[in-house]
Amino acid sequence: MSELDGLAAIVTGGGSGIGAAVCTALLARGARVAALDLDPSYGPDGVLPVRADVTDDDSVRQAVAEVVDEFGRLDVVVNNAGIGAQGTIESHPDALWHQVYDVNVLGIVRVTRAALPHLRRSPAAAVVNIASVAATTGLPERALYAATKGAVQALTLAMAADHLREGIRVNCVNPGTTDTPWVQRLLDTAADPAAERAALDARQPHGRLVRADEIAGAVAYLAGPGSGSTAGTTLAVDGGMATLRLRPAT
Repeated sequence: MSELDGLAAIVTGGGSGIGAAVCTALLARGARVAALDLDPSYGPDGVLPVRADVTDDDSVRQAVAEVVDEFGRLDVVVNNAGIGAQGTIESHPDALWHQVYDVNVLGIVRVTRAALPHLRRSPAAAVVNIASVAATTGLPERALYAATKGAVQALTLAMAADHLREGIRVNCVNPGTTDTPWVQRLLDTAADPAAERAALDARQPHGRLVRADEIAGAVAYLAGPGSGSTAGTTLAVDGGMATLRLRPAT
């Protein structure tokens, strides 16, 4: 048997990028997986596509109910849906600050809140939030994005404390800069995309962007019963970006 056999999972933002890779990893380990997304039709084969807007509580509750109706249970929630922002604190109006927080932080609140009654009935309940290396490392022109991801990391710890004795483990993964369609779109807007890609590669100590499947592997570990003593943990998948200071290559 695979480690997630019999378990049912939700992955928000599961239609592409990191979310799609997480769906694939959970499926490969035996879980039944629903991809919640504004457009879930692009999700991997084998997932249950469910349209959901994480900024709308009614939409979230309907989506969770649809998953439970289909699978009969809910054991794992992966809060991956998020949006980015580039700039300093002067760059964005209040409306954009509210928008990014609404997706990146309150989206986690809405989805997990709707899932909690079902997770409490699971023998192997787990929530995995996707934060970022930006939560722990000061990066230029990432003020708004970093603020939301710092909030995700703090929220993860609070949720872990609140729900561990209910049998629900909560952890988060902090990816480094990851090779996803979203990052590629940012590169495409640069004056010199090749130079910008080289700079992003060099910024991470292992010399390349993180792969989405590497993040998915970390999520799958935290989601599975094999990590039953892991709670309130932040797992960095960033090539050492947050913690290592290597000498320049010679």
